[in-house]
Amino acid sequence: MRLHKNLCFAVIDGLTLIFNEGQYADKVIQQLLKRDKRWGSRDRAFIAETTYDIVRWKRLYAEIADVKAPFDRDNLWRLFAVWATLRGIKLPSWKYFESTPTRKIKGRFDELSQIRKFKESIPDWLDELGVKELGESTWTKEIAALNEQADVILRVNTLKTTKQKLKALLFDNDIESESIKGYPNALRLKERANVFQTEAFKNGFFEVQDASSQLVAEFLEVEPGMRVVDTCAGAGGKSLHLSALMENKGQVIALDIYDNKLKELKRRAKRNGAHNIETRPIESTKTIKKLYDKVDRVLIDAPCSGLGVLRRNPDAKWKLQPEFISEIKHTQQEILQQYSRMVKPGGKLVYATCSILPSENRQQIDNFLTSENGKAFTFVKDQNILAYQSGFDGFYMALLEKNT
Repeated sequence: MRLHKNLCFAVIDGLTLIFNEGQYADKVIQQLLKRDKRWGSRDRAFIAETTYDIVRWKRLYAEIADVKAPFDRDNLWRLFAVWATLRGIKLPSWKYFESTPTRKIKGRFDELSQIRKFKESIPDWLDELGVKELGESTWTKEIAALNEQADVILRVNTLKTTKQKLKALLFDNDIESESIKGYPNALRLKERANVFQTEAFKNGFFEVQDASSQLVAEFLEVEPGMRVVDTCAGAGGKSLHLSALMENKGQVIALDIYDNKLKELKRRAKRNGAHNIETRPIESTKTIKKLYDKVDRVLIDAPCSGLGVLRRNPDAKWKLQPEFISEIKHTQQEILQQYSRMVKPGGKLVYATCSILPSENRQQIDNFLTSENGKAFTFVKDQNILAYQSGFDGFYMALLEKNT
């Protein structure tokens, strides 16, 4: 591979914003890719994948390069040199790479790869937490899986098309995809591609959604004609899936504290042809109280540490703090206590997170079921998805039924 200066400069600029200014990697990369209209798909892929790679392996590369945050531009070029050297890319004779100790880089990599916190490039506290919650063996396998690049998975919008028709449409655009056993509406791309430019996407034939995430709406056991609430809907990936499973019949009420996210859901729902979704911003507790004992199904896709989706958000490793995890557990329990009251007798509730920590998952359910509000529910089943076992994001979901 030959390195091009303008593409490398874009990566260094992106890393400056992510590491030193705390900006989110996905937003930074979106902006970088708009910088030069002459860049082709390979150029864009290089910028996105290289930036994500260096973000993912920040601790390992910084240790090898012997640099510490905050990183000035010289230090960022050193991180870049480590990335290139470990990939066998010949460094050009630019001033940024003068006296790069190639042999020493490989030696340090071999040495540090014996220590998990460096090998998997994670903070000490996160390594300790993973061992405490999952055990040494499971954590070692799981954090390795969470450092792999995620596949691009599509969810077929069955309101508008079928899996076979979408597969054929994508093939006409030189995008090859394959079905995944056990995931009825999922297609996995054989190679990464910008699917958002396709007519199929613009016509609402699919959404990009990880395979594990696609299991959540199905876990809720919805049927056409029901009244369903998605309590932490955000931009609505699961609301859209619920609408499709309900064949546009009945009502999906999408709630969120962020009105701007619900506006994005409205745009997506229109594109998807999902006409039974109603958005309601949570402006006070009245929004919730009006629905007490009136809903067939409630989905609580709870805010969480997001440790199950590190493959997609590698910068979360550096933004996440142990205090946040303690605080989010209180929030999760409060949401369970309050939002569960919307379920009518005989109705069902799903609590889900994209976390792999038992303390955010089954322990929250156990705590809820022993509480006053929780005594009205019966535990039906749960599913714990780990990335190293499934090959997809880490997720948890539990199904509860309200007693009649």
